[in-house]
Amino acid sequence: MQSAITLPFSQTPLTRPNHVLGSTNSIFSTPRSLRFCGLRREAFGSSSPSNHLSLRSDRVRIPSRRFQVSAASSSNGAPPKSFDYDLIIIGAGVGGHGAALHAVEKGLKTAIIEGDVVGGTCVNRGCVPSKALLAVSGRMRELQNEHHMKSFGLQVSAAGYDRQGVADHANNLATKIRNNLTNSMKALGVDILTGFGSVLGPQKVKYGKDNIITAKNIIIATGSVPFVPKGIEVDGKTVITSDHALKLESVPDWIAIVGSGYIGLEFSDVYTALGSEVTFIEALDQLMPGFDPEISKLAQRVLINPRNIDYHTGVFASKITPAKDGKPVMIELIDAKTKEHKDTLEVDAALIATGRAPFTNGLGLENVNVVTQRGFIPVDERMRVIDGNGKLVPNLYCIGDANGKLMLAHAASAQGISVVEQVTGRDHVLNHLSIPAACFTHPEISMVGLTEPQAREKGEKEGFKVSVAKTSFKANTKALAENEGEGIAKMIYRPDNGEILGVHIFGLHAADLIHEASNAIALGTRIQDIKLAVHAHPTLSEVVDELFKAAKVEGHATASTVSEKVAA
Repeated sequence: MQSAITLPFSQTPLTRPNHVLGSTNSIFSTPRSLRFCGLRREAFGSSSPSNHLSLRSDRVRIPSRRFQVSAASSSNGAPPKSFDYDLIIIGAGVGGHGAALHAVEKGLKTAIIEGDVVGGTCVNRGCVPSKALLAVSGRMRELQNEHHMKSFGLQVSAAGYDRQGVADHANNLATKIRNNLTNSMKALGVDILTGFGSVLGPQKVKYGKDNIITAKNIIIATGSVPFVPKGIEVDGKTVITSDHALKLESVPDWIAIVGSGYIGLEFSDVYTALGSEVTFIEALDQLMPGFDPEISKLAQRVLINPRNIDYHTGVFASKITPAKDGKPVMIELIDAKTKEHKDTLEVDAALIATGRAPFTNGLGLENVNVVTQRGFIPVDERMRVIDGNGKLVPNLYCIGDANGKLMLAHAASAQGISVVEQVTGRDHVLNHLSIPAACFTHPEISMVGLTEPQAREKGEKEGFKVSVAKTSFKANTKALAENEGEGIAKMIYRPDNGEILGVHIFGLHAADLIHEASNAIALGTRIQDIKLAVHAHPTLSEVVDELFKAAKVEGHATASTVSEKVAA
């Protein structure tokens, strides 16, 4: 992260892109605020139409727009004939780290440039410290639930917490993971260069004050920053972003959270567990708009309604003023459609959870004739950067939040690995519909692929039937042993050929359970095959096992009826 930027986004949390057949414009539609971690283990020291979109990620060549490769029209001249490095990565977040480690594994001389601290948003101001806070909130909820404890025959006295101790836990975890990331790269011979990095010209990078280096290939992996809408004044104390909230410098009695996406939901879990009253402010007409509607409805019944949370939907926070001179935080609400004044809230604090904006300012993109789109760097399905004339910029790639395809840390890492595969001679296209996501509330929410409405819309357009299978955590022995029977798993699929279109889980350890489904989608595994797999009993994995077994695939479906897998 090198500076903040302001973009004219709505206050609706950014959502998972609705990719449609590799349309270049689709990568900028309906973004979703997602900040989840995809750290490598080293960080811890240890038959259908030819244009049919399927859900498989594979090393295949796919139909795509044909681009010409452009030569950058820049005063910096032609590319150098010899290089300092095989690969230079600008940005040492999770995406850059994953790319660097894979590059070394492939024998590339690699350097990574970081203008702030190693680990980027995820490790320092995102998924890592937030999971530490959520670990605390989970334990607090369990200890505070007298009925739950009594059901185990346990008696627990009043639970309390030390705010500074909780904050230290989050900070210490971030420090540990950051150090492990740094050490893992150093141990493998990655050169870590400190300073603000920018593209000076073809295959040429500048970092720090006046250091210039060259590389055969360059990856931009600069990530994103919190997005703050117009009219909102952030003071870092009473009006805050997730960057500030993760420091847990205070636990306000009453906090308004602007945005009910992943970021807002997770922080509501933390704050209510620690005793705060929460008010959601959501621009759309329903809470949790990015989730599958059925999952969203159940999650609201469990995560919102029983807790000390109220909400306003269909409204914008047009103006937020920090607390000062003894006055509370003032929030002006207007109707999202008519823009008429609706209400004024007076609260102790406000958290702006309206998503994230790409950090692409000052990267020297003009030197290679690249024009951002709403701040995002345009790329093709292979993460190759596209210039202002629609041509590919030679040897320049962009991964992670900066390209806007899917704003997840593990998606950034996967994109980086995909790029390294390409530059080392093995074509690879990543299917973003096979990448899972999770919200670490209590209980958790996870998903991969299409929602039911998206799948049915696709089925209508392409002429295939869509079916839904469901199972309940109430039927799972392990969940019942934990007294955690609240939750469902849902699969959307094609009954004619057994193709999995999407899976959504709400319940205990949903974030861990989703990967069997995401891997099945990535590998193109059919339901009629995976339903024969064996799962240990009694385990939560049987929730997913029963989900596959509940699906009704037509008897004639065989391998030959499953369409050629095309990456998205």
